Amino acid sequence: MNSSNIAYNITIWFLVGSFVCSVRAEDNVVGARVVKFYGYEDCLRLENDSTRVTLCPAAGGRVLEYSFRGENALYLPPGCEGWQYESGKKECSMDGGRFDIGPEQTIPQHPQLWMGRWSSQITGPLSARLVSVKDKPTGVQLIRDFTLSEDSSRLECKQTIKNVSKDTKEYCHWSRTYALHGGICVIPLTQQSRFPHGYVMYGPRIRTINFRPEDPNIRVRDGFLEITAPPKLPKLGMDSYAGWFAYLMNNNMMFVKRFPTYPNRVYNEVAGLTVSIYYPEKQDIPMCELEPIGPREKLTPSQSASFTETWWLLPHRFPKTGEQVNLKKIAAQVARDAS
Repeated sequence: MNSSNIAYNITIWFLVGSFVCSVRAEDNVVGARVVKFYGYEDCLRLENDSTRVTLCPAAGGRVLEYSFRGENALYLPPGCEGWQYESGKKECSMDGGRFDIGPEQTIPQHPQLWMGRWSSQITGPLSARLVSVKDKPTGVQLIRDFTLSEDSSRLECKQTIKNVSKDTKEYCHWSRTYALHGGICVIPLTQQSRFPHGYVMYGPRIRTINFRPEDPNIRVRDGFLEITAPPKLPKLGMDSYAGWFAYLMNNNMMFVKRFPTYPNRVYNEVAGLTVSIYYPEKQDIPMCELEPIGPREKLTPSQSASFTETWWLLPHRFPKTGEQVNLKKIAAQVARDAS
């Protein structure tokens, strides 16, 4: 057994020893604990009276569950329960609340960061940390800190990129959250966009970028970009500096993400994006991917940089067929309840 496995086992056994005497996995307990979930024995759960967050250290350091009043907002289908990465083994889809680093088109392949085992630690009454291996292809290690509010659905997700190599590295934060399919994206636009319609559409197999796309399921209205259904091509990109967007789900919940933006910094995705939405047809993958993107971080050896995005699940009635989304109401609700 190597040293990383020993450290991982010590952490997990400490956590289990701390909690097993007082709770069982199926109990409804406010706070932080170790549970079984989706075929994994060692998930970490953060839970308050309304909201439950379940983290997966065994495969990709991701969020498997983000539930409000018992309803999970994340796409987590049957079929990959308990799957763990091994080189050469058939891969399973990394569903749920995924995080990554970019730029997408130039970063080396990094399966250990994306799918591998992470170490885990409960760091407070409603907080936990997941830590990746020191990844040789990218030269970085990732640390993810999650903190759930005591009395709301507010979840802070902070990812830290640490350069563990001997060379300067340039990467960016890239969130890749799978939300439930069938919703409506509402993205506030800001002035001086580089894109004539406020967004770009990536071509087939992501080999071209259309900077003046037209699609019946996408429109600009009252300073907002609305994506009302899957577009002709699923991958879209925006350069808004508003620092938030909302995804209205047909279960009458609204998934809100807030994140910092930096107009005077370099965004090193191909099209300089601050947000990307990937919204395929339901028969392809029944989800909508919500992707805040951070600016370029130029890291010298041993240097670190962090990016925090904050999530909310807020009650919001889904519009009936033919009914327009009330954009002012959404903006007011986000300003009031997601702050």
